[in-house]
Amino acid sequence: MATGTDTSSLAAFVRERPFGIALAVLVAVLFVDLFRKLGAGGITVADLAGFLKDGTVLGLSLGLAGIGLAMTYSILNFANFAHGDYITIGGVAGWIATFLVSGLGSAELESLALLTASSRTLGVSVATAPVAIVVGLLVAVVLTAAMALLIDRLVFRPMRGQRGISLLIASVGVALAVRYLLVFTLQSGPRGLTAGPATPSWDLAVGSGTVTVTAHELTLAALAVALMLGTHVLLRYTTFGTAMRAMADNEDLAQVSGIPTERVIRTTWLLGAGLTGAAGFLIALERGALTTSFGWQLLLLVFAAVILGGIGSVYGAMVGGLVIGLASRLSLVWLPESFIIVAAFVVMIVILLVRPEGLLGGVTTV
Repeated sequence: MATGTDTSSLAAFVRERPFGIALAVLVAVLFVDLFRKLGAGGITVADLAGFLKDGTVLGLSLGLAGIGLAMTYSILNFANFAHGDYITIGGVAGWIATFLVSGLGSAELESLALLTASSRTLGVSVATAPVAIVVGLLVAVVLTAAMALLIDRLVFRPMRGQRGISLLIASVGVALAVRYLLVFTLQSGPRGLTAGPATPSWDLAVGSGTVTVTAHELTLAALAVALMLGTHVLLRYTTFGTAMRAMADNEDLAQVSGIPTERVIRTTWLLGAGLTGAAGFLIALERGALTTSFGWQLLLLVFAAVILGGIGSVYGAMVGGLVIGLASRLSLVWLPESFIIVAAFVVMIVILLVRPEGLLGGVTTV
């Protein structure tokens, strides 16, 4: 039998954590409804497995793309709205290199450089043109890193002492300049990149149905996980990682302690942008197409992942990406496809109401 003290303690707990309790109830209701739909045949186990597969692929994409954004925020303390266009730079530069390697001699140089050559004629896939894919990935990393460092030297470094809002507005200007330079060069139409029939795929039996997994999805997932693990090793077991964590905690103290802060900032731009370029190339590989605005279109989801994980936290960006990716795809159990982005942001808002600092608590977890 509950005592008066027990009742008052329970009431205090409810008052202190109303959003957490509401979230727990909502999750429980959704799980019950999910099992009801599975039992009633509203969805199949294969459908659910497909949503989980697609959500994981999207989540890894967002997590990898968000690492650079989290890095620059952790030491420069500004939200870089040009980050989405860095994703596009990686995709465009890497795929131009891929087309040139795979199609030189079989298509006109101009059509290869402008990505207008027929993807079916070239037959590009990880199975038919692995060398071209590797070259494209390396070019995406190097050129995106070089472009980000150049932009930092021309725009952001002279403004280093300004408030965050000034840098934010400057980053919006950089984003527009980069995007419309790409539009001027390539035009804005979609570009087909990979030859669908040439891409290996496997049908996995799940329950009474099947889930199709493509080689490009596996490539993105494997490389994203490898790059994330490499980032973890770099941050935790190298001098650069120690210096970066010190700057994230207190830049002035780090400078007084003899840490070369400008070198750390330069390395952070190179590393973060390189990972962003790799993400852009791999996302375009998995989708099989790109436009000059696809990075900008992904930017809100990348920001959602970074904010959800704890803005400024590299590990938070990884975890936040997976949460956003899975939530957006699992929402298809209850919502039409046109609402999946809305669902992702609703999940972000609800979790931040419960934990305002994000899942991993911000810059202290660099």
